[in-house]
Amino acid sequence: QVQLVESGGGLVQAGGSLRLSCTASTSISSRAMGWYRQAPGKQRELVATVTSGGSTNYADSVKGRFTVSSDNARNTVTLEMNSLKPEDTAVYYCAASRPFRNDGMFYWGKGTLVTVSS
Repeated sequence: QVQLVESGGGLVQAGGSLRLSCTASTSISSRAMGWYRQAPGKQRELVATVTSGGSTNYADSVKGRFTVSSDNARNTVTLEMNSLKPEDTAVYYCAASRPFRNDGMFYWGKGTLVTVSS
């Protein structure tokens, strides 16, 4: 079992920045990691992912504003969020795949709330 703990959420004004961190209870070096979000009344959606090889993928809505990175030595994955918009308001979830698997995210954190005021 893998525990994922997110931190860094909060309230920020539009145009501001936040940095989310996710710490895993086990090694992430062979896993894909990702950030997803769920806004009120909406389905959970992909924000950004990073593979074990370091390749990244972003939702079109956050390209150029958000950056995902992983630190295998610390078993952490970070989401730097800049130029935040009110529509970025959501609960942000960290996710991890199973080791050496490419079949989607298997483990989920409990989420951290990001609120962007206009």
